[in-house]
Amino acid sequence: MKRNKLDTPASIGLLVKTERHNQKLTQLQLAGLAGTGIRFISDLESGKGTVQLQKLLLSALGLGLFIHSPWDE
Repeated sequence: MKRNKLDTPASIGLLVKTERHNQKLTQLQLAGLAGTGIRFISDLESGKGTVQLQKLLLSALGLGLFIHSPWDE
């Protein structure tokens, strides 16, 4: 099983962008599915540090975020 440690906004963005491409979705389609705006998806995929996901990293506590894809098994 492949695990990706997501410890920076850039690593989260790259994973989201890669998976979006794998599923053949546009940013607009993903934004619709996620109930958010295309600007958020664009900022997320580009690794913009001000994206709200930055709060999930909790780097001050030494915690990381892992995402598991069922296709990695």
